[in-house]
Amino acid sequence: MSTSARILVVEDNLENIDLIDYLLRAHGYSPSLAVNGYDGLRLADQMEPDLVLLDIRMPGMDGYEVAIAIKARPALEHTRIVAITASAMVNERQRIDAAGFDGYIQKPIEPELFIGQLEHLLSAPRRVAQRVA
Repeated sequence: MSTSARILVVEDNLENIDLIDYLLRAHGYSPSLAVNGYDGLRLADQMEPDLVLLDIRMPGMDGYEVAIAIKARPALEHTRIVAITASAMVNERQRIDAAGFDGYIQKPIEPELFIGQLEHLLSAPRRVAQRVA
């Protein structure tokens, strides 16, 4: 798997962002990091990432709002967005899908599985979510 993929991590928990950053860098990736949805959306516009790892529950602009905003931008509509969430309840998964996410990784992140999950998601077909008016 090419480590040249542009990855954006949007996570408000500093311990989680440190772990994700460490795992990605240990496997040759150079992620960009944002600690809130507003900064994540700004960085997504600037860097046009291949993949966004996006926390669902953040103060201010939550992960759903960020995902919908990313998919509504023509330059970003093919960006893969992966939810990072502690909730895997059926209604949560339906909401993740409806917001345009391409998949999810459940918290707590399992370091020995994380890169495999990420690389599987990077190689999966991209989807274009329906635009939200």
